[in-house]
Amino acid sequence: MRNRLLLLVLLLQSAVADLLITQSLSDQKEPVVHFTEVTDFAGITFRHISAPEKKYIVESIGGGVALFDYDNDGCMDIYFTNALTVDTANDPLASRSALYRNNCDGTFADVTEKSGLTYPGWANGVVAADFDGDGYQDLYVTCLGHNHFYHNNGDGTFTDITDRAGVDDHRWSTGAAVADYDKDGALDLFVSNYVDINLSKLPEFGKSKFCQYRGVPVQCGPKGLPGAGDSLFHNNGDGAFTDVSKKAGVADPEGRYGLGAVWTDVDGDGWLDLFVANDATGNYLYHNNKDGTFAEIGLQAGVSLDDDGVPLGSMGVTVGDYLHTGQFGIFITNFSGEHATLYHHDKPLQFTDVSYASKVAPVSTPFVGWGTGFFDYDNDGWPDLLAVNGHVYPQMENASVGTTYRQRILLFHNEHDGKFAEVAAESGSALMTPRVSRGVAFGDLDNDGYIDVVINNLDGKPTILKNDGGSHNNWITVKLVGTGKNRDAVGARVQVVCDDLTQWDEVHAGGSYLSSNDPRLHYGLGGRGKVRLIEIHWPDGKIETVASVPANNFLTIEEGRGITRTMPPSVRKSN
Repeated sequence: MRNRLLLLVLLLQSAVADLLITQSLSDQKEPVVHFTEVTDFAGITFRHISAPEKKYIVESIGGGVALFDYDNDGCMDIYFTNALTVDTANDPLASRSALYRNNCDGTFADVTEKSGLTYPGWANGVVAADFDGDGYQDLYVTCLGHNHFYHNNGDGTFTDITDRAGVDDHRWSTGAAVADYDKDGALDLFVSNYVDINLSKLPEFGKSKFCQYRGVPVQCGPKGLPGAGDSLFHNNGDGAFTDVSKKAGVADPEGRYGLGAVWTDVDGDGWLDLFVANDATGNYLYHNNKDGTFAEIGLQAGVSLDDDGVPLGSMGVTVGDYLHTGQFGIFITNFSGEHATLYHHDKPLQFTDVSYASKVAPVSTPFVGWGTGFFDYDNDGWPDLLAVNGHVYPQMENASVGTTYRQRILLFHNEHDGKFAEVAAESGSALMTPRVSRGVAFGDLDNDGYIDVVINNLDGKPTILKNDGGSHNNWITVKLVGTGKNRDAVGARVQVVCDDLTQWDEVHAGGSYLSSNDPRLHYGLGGRGKVRLIEIHWPDGKIETVASVPANNFLTIEEGRGITRTMPPSVRKSN
């Protein structure tokens, strides 16, 4: 009897211990992902140039960054654009842009001089895409003055073919986005332009009502200055392009101040539409009429203004299926005193401003936002958001007006219910360091399955943020190879189904702010170990599926051939 009682007591103690362990495990939070700045370790020595006092608006826009694999070695390389100043505007050699080759070991080598990409002039934005279908990604660089179209020769060098291709724009160009808008198989190019500016007749610092901010004299504009209009270049398929801006209906005759731009299929009809973020004026949403023309429906669709009917100082833009509905929401960064804007996609061609309901508005109000992106930084299967910030007026640093010149990063974690939690403070001190940031691009720099961040900061060195992968969640990354001239498969939509999780994404070229992301599509899977289905909607309308794919692999899927390459992640390097 005594032995039975002792056994019963031991069993009860064991059960209680198991219960306590189970409860303890359930109370544990998901491991926190940290970002570490590795700029110096990576060997990045580039510095962006700008006039310190920023007396003129042309000195505040900053530069972009492109992540692209220019040499096809499977590792993302980096290109930074650089600017001139009013004092050095006539000397293109006064400012050096930079191309860094990824050594595939966590470090980069400066190969700018050999590449021929060194001196594009007063450079702002950049977009990477394979325009001629030769298997190598080319670059288009937007500038104040002449833009530059660089053809990738496939040997580590680029040739400026701007004039031959007919894609120059002499105005102040900022954003650029690439897509095959007319489904002829060739990639076309949209260029947004900002202010119609004359460097010999610049508005005088602090002198008019549009040169004051909260009682402090500052640079003038963009309000009070004329807009510059936009451009759309149609790819003729023979190496040349035709300016079809007016014919297509996207020339911006109202002269709004264009910055960020992204192509996306808003209504799921297989034809790409165009969103343009306009500073201090209403945004544009151009719906594709499928006949080479577009209808501007921003106001009707609910994305031109904020919820109060007010145009905001829109800078950067990103789109993502943050609620797993198969329809992409639109997130826009704006000026200080406003707030970042999140538009929920209710149904085709109809959005609702959910900035406050999603909790992105209150925390973002003091910040001047620029580059941004939806990306699943913790691989839990739900797209998160990041926005880089920094004011345009250095005079704000000591002005005591509720904002500062240098500003930290905002990192919004997707809470799976339509709301976001701002978590930068718990995600590494590198996110809390105040900077004057502009362009940002997202991609897996070290091929370890976790998305890293590259930032081009105004008037200083860039920031490379390495994702430490602390969540240990699973993932899958997909590189698409299309047929014909659109080998990048720009515009393709890809559905990934894994148990109870269904995610959609889209191949973009251009977006964020003046920047271009890693073109591979990355999907977090949480704890799920196998992808049940990958469904690819190719730009030409064909639909293909791939089934039963193990997690934690890089896949290359070629149109008509299925998976042609599977690569495991690289071994993580320490810094």
